[in-house]
Amino acid sequence: MIPRFFFPHPLPAGGEVVLPETVAHHAARVLRLHNGDAVILFDGQGGEVPARLAVSGRRWSAWLGARAAVERESPLRVVLVQALASGDKMDWVVQKSTELGVSAVWPVAAARSVLRLAGERADKRLAHWRQVAVSACEQCGRNRVPEVAPIASLDAYLAAARSARKLLLLPSADKALRNIGPPAAGEPIHLLVGPEGGWSEAEVATFLRAGAEAIGLGPRVLRTETAGAAALAALQALWGDY
Repeated sequence: MIPRFFFPHPLPAGGEVVLPETVAHHAARVLRLHNGDAVILFDGQGGEVPARLAVSGRRWSAWLGARAAVERESPLRVVLVQALASGDKMDWVVQKSTELGVSAVWPVAAARSVLRLAGERADKRLAHWRQVAVSACEQCGRNRVPEVAPIASLDAYLAAARSARKLLLLPSADKALRNIGPPAAGEPIHLLVGPEGGWSEAEVATFLRAGAEAIGLGPRVLRTETAGAAALAALQALWGDY
């Protein structure tokens, strides 16, 4: 495969662009690329641009070809509303949901979330998750990077998503994904995934009052980092591009 890199600014129509230091470091030190090697650049605005590396000392640049109108986005607009999870589980969630075609990831602080983030720590973790999404796009071929929103409270999330169709993942729910109707064209679906200890009873009641549909994922209880990916894959199989 030709190496793919996210370029953080709009790419011009042809000409030469200087690669950011992080991209140049990855190309040189990790992938061991050289002058003249073929790469693909994308700027998140749609499509991708074939290019050739030009290396002069420490200066790494790329000569751009014509932008190709290549899209690999899912026809579904799925937002993963993920309760904060501990360790590196959030990295895994962002990476795999990006590969599975999610439109956005909205981290939320739940009552039973082990991970607690605020202030500078929250900002640093958010920047890290956004880079995880970028790296996943480079690997899987997506040319549009899904949004990773700032950490929000449940009340703030519900206020921002009043009109969204919400699917509340609960092990005790009787209704399955195959039993709900497909989304209308362009209609966003929000998957609500609880933390390690699950949603609290109060949170479940709040979501149901807000119009969420309780959905189960079979008879087995899935971990928080597994549930969203499983639901995304099932939605893609039912109504997406699988």
